[in-house]
Amino acid sequence: MNPEQPADAIIPETILIVDDNPEVLRTVVAIVERAGFKVLSARCGEDAITLARETPGEIHLLLSDVDMPLMSGPELGDLLKATRPKIHVMFMSGGGVDGNLLVLNYGWAFIEKPFLVNKLVRMITEVLRTPDRSQPGGREFDSRADKGKNSY
Repeated sequence: MNPEQPADAIIPETILIVDDNPEVLRTVVAIVERAGFKVLSARCGEDAITLARETPGEIHLLLSDVDMPLMSGPELGDLLKATRPKIHVMFMSGGGVDGNLLVLNYGWAFIEKPFLVNKLVRMITEVLRTPDRSQPGGREFDSRADKGKNSY
């Protein structure tokens, strides 16, 4: 514990964000930081693995794009879960990925790009508060209904 930090201080959760599109990565990092989370970011799976290996503290959530060169989001999630079994996993994609399959096959959360800022933050919070790695049921986070609204 940091002696300069009050004993009852709330330490923000750490989110590792991975996306091969620099503009999307910058935008999502800014959104998540503004929401009060500590953020680590990487542009590919290999960099994310290295960053996770070099990060001594807990990483609470992986928020990764699904389709990336060399290593997909699900492959990255599997690798990180092997070394950090308590990490929650959440995916994002705008490339026609069937999020239902990710949720059914892995039990991992999925949000479709583009998404509303408040919906992303709310979903991250829900996933972090879920005792296991699955997202809550229902369609409240289904971003397909958000087309045409103010999204990132």
